[in-house]
Amino acid sequence: MDQDRNSRLAEWYGAGEGSAPTRYNGPACAETTETPPIRVAGPSPRRRAISRAAALCVLLVAVIAASALLFSGGGSPVYLPAPEGPEAYSDYRDYFAHYYDSVKASGGSCSIERAETGTGVTLEASPLPEGAQLTLTELYERCSDSIAAITCSAGDGRYYWGSGVIMNGEGYILTNAHLVEGAETCSVELADGREYDALLVGMDSPSDIAVIMIDAPGLSPAEFSAGEVRVGEAAAAIGNPLGPELRGTMTQGIISGISRDITYTGFPMTLIQTDAAINEGSSGGALFNMYGQVIGMTSMKLVSSSMASRIEGVGFAIPMETIEAVANALIADGRVLGRPALGVTVGDIPADAAAYYDIPDALYVISVTPDSDAEAKGVRAGDILVYAEGSYMSSSADLSAVIAGKAPGDEVSIELYRPEGKVNLSVALMDYAEIY
Repeated sequence: MDQDRNSRLAEWYGAGEGSAPTRYNGPACAETTETPPIRVAGPSPRRRAISRAAALCVLLVAVIAASALLFSGGGSPVYLPAPEGPEAYSDYRDYFAHYYDSVKASGGSCSIERAETGTGVTLEASPLPEGAQLTLTELYERCSDSIAAITCSAGDGRYYWGSGVIMNGEGYILTNAHLVEGAETCSVELADGREYDALLVGMDSPSDIAVIMIDAPGLSPAEFSAGEVRVGEAAAAIGNPLGPELRGTMTQGIISGISRDITYTGFPMTLIQTDAAINEGSSGGALFNMYGQVIGMTSMKLVSSSMASRIEGVGFAIPMETIEAVANALIADGRVLGRPALGVTVGDIPADAAAYYDIPDALYVISVTPDSDAEAKGVRAGDILVYAEGSYMSSSADLSAVIAGKAPGDEVSIELYRPEGKVNLSVALMDYAEIY
């Protein structure tokens, strides 16, 4: 398994690099402790507006955790302690090297055998049907067969357990990219017990979406919704949490929020929030409306690294508009083209660290992508990105907003802070698929 995969697993599962929680045979809920930093990005908040939220973050040390389950040969979860404070380091770059030591943006990789692309198959969503909504029992009876159990082997004695949604009768299955990243083989078990080896159609780390394919008759495809998702409406999640014994689990909740902007491991994501229970192994499962249509793909949950605090009922799903666009791109070409990327991985600078080191409370450059124009122009890890296109970068959402309005090849003017002085550069955006 490559180093980037290990680093992301360390973030997702709160485990030390090279290890992760093993199969849990005790109570159904295992507490996961993780370290900062995860940037929960809102609508470009300024530092003065963050102080109240920062106090809450100090109390909860809340992070976003992806929800696949990794099994290994035995042992117990290894929990990471909270990072040391700024006072432990004389140079802010040493502090952030420790603070952000497991955050690496990467396109992800795996060696699963590839399926043919460009087949003309597309994901098609349907409008909301007329008539009465389903009961929970009716929804489960109608939809549970469209959820598959997915096992991906890393080839080193470890494997990843998760969920998938059957897209159509041709064998296309939707799941999370973080489930297949680093894997050598992938198998799919259907609700009736049949098991098949899967091929990889394509995977996209920024959206956390992958498409795999099996050759199987008699599939039960899900129906996908093109309707609007509204806060307060009922929803149900079906997936395979915590291992084979609990596969096909349904949980109920509501839509708690929409358009939640979250930047995770360098990638901005806009997600649906739900209080339907989502646990390790639920990755790639479906969030349904009460008509039995898929409205999202379950992928993340909010957890706390504080033993004194618990976070309940804060889960996230990838919305249908993202699933449809990315899945169709992966089926057509195996990747998503035309998406601009600056070629840097950044993280927010906590207010206490900015005050302690007397540096701008802007964006810390964690890493620079090889072969990017940012690298060619001299951007380096340890820089602080203060301005982009004249806008102050108070959060990673600010940078995402600047880039979102541009295309690969466009130039972005940036101002960097370094101890020796500020640096102004013009950097060309790259096509994400070309540099990751």
